[in-house]
Amino acid sequence: MNNYRPCVGIMLINSQHKVLIGKRLDSKVNETFAWQMPQGGIDEGEDSEIAAFRELNEEIGTNNASIICEYKKWLKYDLPGELRKTLWQGKYIGQSQKWFAMKFLGEDSEININTQNPEFIAWKWVKPEDLLSVVVPFKLEIYNELVQKLFPEALKNF
Repeated sequence: MNNYRPCVGIMLINSQHKVLIGKRLDSKVNETFAWQMPQGGIDEGEDSEIAAFRELNEEIGTNNASIICEYKKWLKYDLPGELRKTLWQGKYIGQSQKWFAMKFLGEDSEININTQNPEFIAWKWVKPEDLLSVVVPFKLEIYNELVQKLFPEALKNF
């Protein structure tokens, strides 16, 4: 049995080469560490690219974006013990993520976090290097790898 939930992550990049992050609605940690890029589970039998566009729409109210590149490696993180017991009914110990860099094609006014099932209470564009100071500690290693490898690759093809 796979103990990691299959998931997609989206590094959404605007024309100023900033990355979209949202402040989690359900975060119980210090607000400094409550931000993340859009991400979410891949449904059974769903293609990861389709899941990425679906998740964008579900989390920020628009999927007006195009895929720049895909990070070839699946990245994993383990949830802290206290979250393992509550998230996903304890079925998973963490997530295995397929990441995409996407170019945002719309206007900021298209972004609406007040979706049917909201996940964020705020959103903003940040410089990629600033991601590392706002992400929850258990995702820091993944975000560091994305900033070091996925973002530069995306800029080459932007």
